[in-house]
Amino acid sequence: MRRSATLLLYLGAALVSSAYIGPPPNMWTKLILTHSWPTTFCGMEHCHVKINTWTLHGLWPDKGNDCNSSWAFNSSLIEDLRPDMESSWPDLKKPTSSEFWKYEWHKHGTCAAKAESLNSEHKYFGKALELYHKVDLTGALAKSNIIPSINYYKFADIEAAIEKAYGATPKIQCAQETQVNAGVQILGQIEVCFSPEFTLVDCERQYKYTNVEYAAAAPAMADPFPAAAHGFRVCDPDVPVYYPLVPQTRYW
Repeated sequence: MRRSATLLLYLGAALVSSAYIGPPPNMWTKLILTHSWPTTFCGMEHCHVKINTWTLHGLWPDKGNDCNSSWAFNSSLIEDLRPDMESSWPDLKKPTSSEFWKYEWHKHGTCAAKAESLNSEHKYFGKALELYHKVDLTGALAKSNIIPSINYYKFADIEAAIEKAYGATPKIQCAQETQVNAGVQILGQIEVCFSPEFTLVDCERQYKYTNVEYAAAAPAMADPFPAAAHGFRVCDPDVPVYYPLVPQTRYW
């Protein structure tokens, strides 16, 4: 009788074990490919670039930050990627520096590296660039006539343009209002999400304030751009959206 009970227990454990096909504990389940609109960002951060395409902000797993502080960033390991990094993933504040990439590696790359497909510095940055070019956010918006303009857009039209292009819901974030641009939100950051197999999936779409790495403490100024005291927030679906042109002159 005891042997029979032991056998049943063993078989039950084996069945439970074989039935588990989910990710290991603490493994991320989604990758967030985050884009910045340089005109909006530089209006907040006082940088001096004139880039007319969405740039890569980062590739973020949905779980974990700074997962391996001992895994040092080594720029020589991605030297072959550098030309593409400088144009597609620039440090908008310090164009000649690699500090931004180092920061992204430490905070997000070491967590993404829990997956075999991203378990090296070169794999992580290379895959981020690959997905960035695959998405081509600037071109996807333009196909629906969503381009930088002095006019305002409906939030629903911007969201629909991205959903039409990718078959998945993005998370669209805007800069907050100021007295200068009261009643209007400024398009600033767009997240497009992928499964661990790198297929497009829906991002979460909640309308609430979110923290952004780029958040700054710049004082409000009399210009068309908001101060960044609270960073970006998920765009309000009922407020007009300004998709700013690349300026010919700066206000500082």
